[in-house]
Amino acid sequence: MAQQDRTEPGRETPEHRTSTVENGRFCTAHCTCGWRGPARRARSTARTDAESHTTLLPT
Repeated sequence: MAQQDRTEPGRETPEHRTSTVENGRFCTAHCTCGWRGPARRARSTARTDAESHTTLLPT
C-alpha cells in the first residue's frame, strides 16, 4: 500500500490533510479527519475527490 501526499499549501486546514492510498488496482483518497473517498481506478479521480473534500469544508 503506497501513500502519496497530494495536498497543496493553503488549501487545507491542519485537521484536513489528504493523501491517496493504493490497494491493488484501486486508489482511495483519505483525510486525517477520518473521511475516505470511494475506491477509484484512476488516481486522478481519487485526487479530485480529495480536493473536493478540502474545498467544500466550511471556512
